[in-house]
Amino acid sequence: MFVIIQAHEYQKYAFILDQMFRLRKKVFADTLGWNVPVIGPFERDSYDSLCPAYLVWCDETRTRLYGGMRLMPTTGPTLLYDVFRATFPQAADLVAPGIWEGTRMCIDEEAIADDFPDIDAGRAFSMLLLALCECALDHGIHTMISNYEPHLKRIYKRAGAEVEELGRADGYGKYPVCCGAFEVSERVLTRMRASLGIDTPLYTRYVPTRSVVTQFLEMAA
Repeated sequence: MFVIIQAHEYQKYAFILDQMFRLRKKVFADTLGWNVPVIGPFERDSYDSLCPAYLVWCDETRTRLYGGMRLMPTTGPTLLYDVFRATFPQAADLVAPGIWEGTRMCIDEEAIADDFPDIDAGRAFSMLLLALCECALDHGIHTMISNYEPHLKRIYKRAGAEVEELGRADGYGKYPVCCGAFEVSERVLTRMRASLGIDTPLYTRYVPTRSVVTQFLEMAA
């Protein structure tokens, strides 16, 4: 299942988030060798302290993580503007309520191989992208922005995603870093589902039985 975790649900999904930060260290620090903040077994940075949302892929019991990514509105601090500003034109204004940034996208290839032996890494990433499109569309987001290395374009193409490269820059690592704008629309969603042969939603929209206000009042009583 693919679910969104918002700040008020961090405690509810604490075990999944623990696995996500461990996976991020394994992928970005240990495997890719990125210069990212590592605290013990976790990879966390200052943006994780700003109450972002996390899109995660986990099992039905919400105890095993298969992948995830961080989502942040461009109306607040973002890696896009704070770190990767050189990757898109100075004239481009990418700050708007309907434009969000996606970062730290990763999958646990071992967990996926154990539980879904027919799903390779490329398809797993594509499924996460499809769930992202569904989730973003459900929350009124029309554009996702992400920085990526050029070789990832083949994953986006396989998923049927539509990305416009706004620019790229050297100086961040071994390869150039691109800035891409991903369209979020019903048309793109239909195309992605056709490309992946998936005709039912992946993203599970959480509908609470009680409002957050009701739950707060009950706790305070």
